[in-house]
Amino acid sequence: MLKQPLSADNAVRAALINNRGLRASLAELGVAEADLVQAGRMSNPGFSFSRLSGGDEKEIERSVMFDLVGLLTIPIRRDIESRRFESAKLVAATDAVRLAADTRKAYFAAVAAVQSARYAEQVREAAQASAELAQRMAKVGNLSALDQAREQAFSAEATAQFARARHNATAAREQLSRMMGVWGSNTAFRLPDKLPDLPAAPRDVGNIEALAMQQRLDVRLAKLETESTARALGLSKATGVINVLDAGYVNSSKSGSPRENGYEIELALPIFDWGGARIAKSEAIYMQSVHRTANTATVARSQVREAYSAYRTSYDVARHYRDEIVPLRKKISEETLLRYNGMLMSVFELLADARAQITGVNAAIDAQRDYWIAETDLQAAISGTGGSSISLSASASAEAAPEH
Repeated sequence: MLKQPLSADNAVRAALINNRGLRASLAELGVAEADLVQAGRMSNPGFSFSRLSGGDEKEIERSVMFDLVGLLTIPIRRDIESRRFESAKLVAATDAVRLAADTRKAYFAAVAAVQSARYAEQVREAAQASAELAQRMAKVGNLSALDQAREQAFSAEATAQFARARHNATAAREQLSRMMGVWGSNTAFRLPDKLPDLPAAPRDVGNIEALAMQQRLDVRLAKLETESTARALGLSKATGVINVLDAGYVNSSKSGSPRENGYEIELALPIFDWGGARIAKSEAIYMQSVHRTANTATVARSQVREAYSAYRTSYDVARHYRDEIVPLRKKISEETLLRYNGMLMSVFELLADARAQITGVNAAIDAQRDYWIAETDLQAAISGTGGSSISLSASASAEAAPEH
């Protein structure tokens, strides 16, 4: 996958295969599975042996004891651990979905940063050419010192902006590498030259909240934990008074007497502790789980509404730049070039108009990047654990007036 120009889907696949943090999370499944297997097994029996001697007499007692309460509650304990195992699987799935969403966002951020850096390099080259032209014209007296200083200042600023853009592209690429868990020669993957095009139409809101209630992993996990707590409450009530009940075989032999066989029962008498505090604690934990589940559902509904608002707004903004602002800037550039060719304006007025387009182009790239990140957050809000809060910042106006 890394030998081809990297796509968003392949970046996610690489992360799911190779990310060590996700592997560590998946290892927790083995722990939960071991607990499930252990819950289905009876406790080991206890063996006791005693030997008493006095004078010519010796007495030997042997007994084997079994935990009857543990035996009788195996089905309940196994059911509880089974639900905990399902919870562990949902936690692992949540980590995988979160990693996939973070990788997609890192991918789009990296592609946008590379695209911006490439454009910043073009701006720097044009600014250097403009500064060199201004210097030559100033030498022959066709340009004032003020105008020459303006061109040189713009060239210096363009160089600084290119350096920042190049670092941002490197940082975004390294962030993507960390998400995919690659190192060494595998970090030499190739990114596409530009972001994917916008879809023809945005996604309709539909029954987005109901879909989130069905698919969100954190909601399903909260429900499952509440059910497990309810089952644990039933176990606490079942063993609230009697939680120690052992029974077993006893064998006793004395000197000069026939061997005696029988059984022994060990029962903890509920004299000081009737189990009321443990039952009350279990009930409080259950109510805590109920309220936590309700809160999770409320937060999920809010997050999915917020994520859709950011998704739709970012789509409209990106389409506005694509269909309105960029074509208008292109038309202005063409009209400016016509006037320059007709000797109605100077070359520096032409360059000033080109500088006015820089902010618009960068804003268009940012808007397209914001859309794909918002689309990823919307998917996470519906199927995962909720997208991050998005505040769409206003870009600087593309209609900034030229300096001269």
